[in-house]
Amino acid sequence: MDTLEQRWDRLEPHTITVGPADDRPRPTALLFHGCGGLRGHLPRYAEAAKAAGWRAVIVDSYAPRGWGRLFALTTVCTGLVLRGDERAGDILATLDGISRRPDVDASRIALAGWSHGGWGIMEAMSAERRANTLGLADPGGVSLEGVKATYLAYPYVGMWALNRMRPWRHCPRTLAVTASRDHLTTVRNAERVNDMIRNCGAEVETWVAQGTHSFDEPTNNPPMRHDPELTLEAIRRFKALLEDTAAV
Repeated sequence: MDTLEQRWDRLEPHTITVGPADDRPRPTALLFHGCGGLRGHLPRYAEAAKAAGWRAVIVDSYAPRGWGRLFALTTVCTGLVLRGDERAGDILATLDGISRRPDVDASRIALAGWSHGGWGIMEAMSAERRANTLGLADPGGVSLEGVKATYLAYPYVGMWALNRMRPWRHCPRTLAVTASRDHLTTVRNAERVNDMIRNCGAEVETWVAQGTHSFDEPTNNPPMRHDPELTLEAIRRFKALLEDTAAV
């Protein structure tokens, strides 16, 4: 089982950093893809973060494991491997590694996750983080205090997300995006989860986008359908979340 340092050593070569061309400590958003792997929409969100004066780090959870898209679609997307609690280990290790960089303001971090990535963030926020859990030997070795915001894009809150109603232990400002025609959850179920997050004291903004799961991903894979206009609105809201968080 990896330590935080070992997991970051595996992940870091497969990250992409986007941001202003300087070395000053800046607030930083960590972007975690859905179960299908890295797709063309995450760089657009990274550019929005850059425009807001943030750095953005796009994390590929599959390349370090030697997994391709077909493998991911048939195993991760079906819940056979790398469920949300184990993905949380990637999120915690990235937080730990990025927070040590001199060009990162570790006191102003945002975690952004799409579908499976959102599931992993929710597990990281709610777990007790005992030794040898979340796929890590030492998951409690990183503080969450610097996480000031989370962006949850149609996070997976279906049957495999057994802990979706477990109260968060760290409660940052949150923007939760729900797709009205999401085939993986009902709006009512998503709203129950959002209320649970809100009850821990977090400021939770919700947006029900009139589209399908993965509406911002630039491919059509029925029942999912790309919606360019909703994508622009999602990116706008993401950027506004970062701007508002930085101003606090």
